[in-house]
Amino acid sequence: MSNPFARIVESLDPENPDHKFFNLTKLGDPRYVRLPFSIRVLLESAVRNCDEFLVKSSDVENILDWQNTQTKSVEVPFRPARVILQDFTGVPAVVDFAAMRDAVKELGGAPQKINPVCPADLVIDHSIQVDFTRKSDSLQKNQDLEFERNRERFQFLKWGSKAFRNMRIIPPGSGIVHQVNLEYLARVVFQQDGYFYPDSLVGTDSHTTMIDGLGVLGWGVGGIEAEAVMLGQPISMVLPEVIGYRLQGTPNTLITSTDIVLTITKHLRQVGVVGKFVEFFGPGVAQLSIADRATIANMCPEYGATAAFFPVDHVSMQYLEQTGRDAEKLTYITRYLKAVGMFRDYSNESQDPDFTQVVEMDLSAVVPCCSGPKRPQDRVAVSDMKSDFEACLGAKQGFKGFQISAERHVDSVPFQFNGVDYSLSHGSVVIAAITSCTNTSNPSVMLGAGLLAKKAIELGLSVKPYIKTSLSPGSGVVTYYLKESGVMDYLTQLGFEVVGYGCMTCIGNSGPLPEPVVEAITQGDLVAAGILSGNRNFEGRVHPNTRKLTTWRQLTPRHRLCYQGHRARDRLKGAHRVVVRRRRELKAPQTITDAYVLLNFGDSVTTDHISPAGNIARNSPAARYLTGRGLSPR
Repeated sequence: MSNPFARIVESLDPENPDHKFFNLTKLGDPRYVRLPFSIRVLLESAVRNCDEFLVKSSDVENILDWQNTQTKSVEVPFRPARVILQDFTGVPAVVDFAAMRDAVKELGGAPQKINPVCPADLVIDHSIQVDFTRKSDSLQKNQDLEFERNRERFQFLKWGSKAFRNMRIIPPGSGIVHQVNLEYLARVVFQQDGYFYPDSLVGTDSHTTMIDGLGVLGWGVGGIEAEAVMLGQPISMVLPEVIGYRLQGTPNTLITSTDIVLTITKHLRQVGVVGKFVEFFGPGVAQLSIADRATIANMCPEYGATAAFFPVDHVSMQYLEQTGRDAEKLTYITRYLKAVGMFRDYSNESQDPDFTQVVEMDLSAVVPCCSGPKRPQDRVAVSDMKSDFEACLGAKQGFKGFQISAERHVDSVPFQFNGVDYSLSHGSVVIAAITSCTNTSNPSVMLGAGLLAKKAIELGLSVKPYIKTSLSPGSGVVTYYLKESGVMDYLTQLGFEVVGYGCMTCIGNSGPLPEPVVEAITQGDLVAAGILSGNRNFEGRVHPNTRKLTTWRQLTPRHRLCYQGHRARDRLKGAHRVVVRRRRELKAPQTITDAYVLLNFGDSVTTDHISPAGNIARNSPAARYLTGRGLSPR
């Protein structure tokens, strides 16, 4: 059936009649200009894909009538422009597509016809671990070990990158998925099959929301939902409420984007935004770079919203230019967004749409802060950090307490490391990591870390050798500007060598701590600390032996991304092997009887607590179970 909204199709360029778009302003409906910009993206998708089957005219009306439908749990379909995957959650999707090809072949069909309908990108970033650090060859050794541990997975993915159309696989060592998405993959406006339309996506990682900082609507979904989109099916979603977050004022010169996002996280946790969109507006937004906005959007899961959207403005376009996007495409992006009323001028209040609720924050009121000891929303001013930790140490076991008796607060355990005597006590730092997509994507905080390191060296300061230090940038661009600016040498002198390009310590791939350190922590039952620039600081997340985790403030040139080759990656070859035990007949559903709850969790229990990524502690019940079944650690 033809699209019932074909009447509003126009040409974006009179000299190129194939450059078409659905001009939503020609709907002739005054409700459109009052819609939040994020809802306009949902509307455009519904209008463009309306076939009266998967997407109906009534769905378009429900979105247009958002003012009345937002609180009625109305379901609408959404067809994102693309899907983004990382290797932990993306491999099963590729396996399923391979299995579908095998099934089609067995039935006498052409297996090569099985390909994603919706464009998909898979970035390999979750596999590398910090096994080697503080040495100039740490990066090479960690990458070699990554390939050794994941050879069969990588061989399969390399096969998949060549076998499937509409699926692009970014190889190991390229960077963290969300930063690669920001710097390289994001289109902002798609051009496909002769039509222009907004870039949008769903991803199999909770921090997919980082791309909202560039004005690309996106959020994290489960693997089955992502596969459904790849197969051309729309997502069924409840039309969300949209919280308008007004930013005003100018941040103090000492304030970083990390300080801002931790303050926003605490605020929005108090407001309550679960299941809702947050859309930022106000004159304060113009004070923020795209890297700053991406940092705020990245931590959207930590404050509970579905998406944290910054509509495209002139700063977004400058970022696209700086990251080497094609100049002609940038012209079309601006022209399209202005034509459909999706280009934002944050200083123009007449552009402010209607929101479900409006909350505000004055950027000038933000103070230097960190977060901890166990949750990202537990913001603590730097000036209060010492007293806060001492209070947490003795407080009742919980989100802000370790229940250590007063007489044990001064406990100290001596140990030797490389023949030198040291001691650990409660609060001793054993891991310090500059890591995560949240902060390593931001030049201001990364260069700030380098300048801090420079000052520390000049003052004769050093980092204790038993502390596991690491620097895992989100992409090679970061290493480039750290070297070009002259601060990399100071970071390496403090032990912050580049150890890899991937999530690493942030997701628990921190690797082993020195054995004497682990023994001292265990012997004294100490609350050891980890300091990282990540987005989550759940107890034990980055390492089983770090009970206190603090999200910390970190110790723009024109550039174009270049993904370099890697000798181990280039040597990967061999036939893929996919073993799938399957049957064509579906068993009839059976009645569930005598079912019971396996686990009843309290507040703030996440999948990170239930099934953490990274190493399994060798003295844990899970490790004992696995070794008892004949598996050996490696």
